Amino acid sequence: MTNQTLTVTAEASSSSCDAAAPLKKQDVFISFRGEDTRNNFTSHLHAAFYQNKIQTFIDYRIPKGDEISPSIFKAIRESNVSVVVLSKDYASSTWCLRELVKILEYKKLGGHFVIPVFYKVDPSHVRKQTGTYKKAFEKYERDVKHNMTKLLKWKAALTEVANLVGWESRNYRTEYELIEEIVKDVMQKLDRIYPTEFE
Repeated sequence: MTNQTLTVTAEASSSSCDAAAPLKKQDVFISFRGEDTRNNFTSHLHAAFYQNKIQTFIDYRIPKGDEISPSIFKAIRESNVSVVVLSKDYASSTWCLRELVKILEYKKLGGHFVIPVFYKVDPSHVRKQTGTYKKAFEKYERDVKHNMTKLLKWKAALTEVANLVGWESRNYRTEYELIEEIVKDVMQKLDRIYPTEFE
């Protein structure tokens, strides 16, 4: 595993599209818990986006400390879609939770789609913070550096993202089929932004 940020840029823009709407730096930002999905589902999803010429930002760096890099917030702002891979230990990463809060802030501002993917986790565990999500917050509550305002903001963000229409891995026989559907969903959303791009 290398300590670097990988931004894959595919040649998917056109001059007519540039005139119609301002292109962002990339199409998709992927938020994920590295220890859960970096070497399997997320890497396969990232590859599928690349193969379909979907410009994707994915951060492969291992965070040092609690502060999220300003470059990550910039990448979210410069993306049209955020795909949030909610796995078993997503909530145990303060890095992921800070990303999620920022993603939902840009969603509220408009022009930013959010697609939750419930990867081997029940959406109700995310929505109500039960199971491993409950254990993560119990740990945060014991840590004096996390105040209640921050924890409530993180919990609200998890509830909000779990209430969005998303994709559940348990509904698919293979990950390949799930990834195919996610790619189609992203392309449909991008087509609404840049109609000439994905015809």
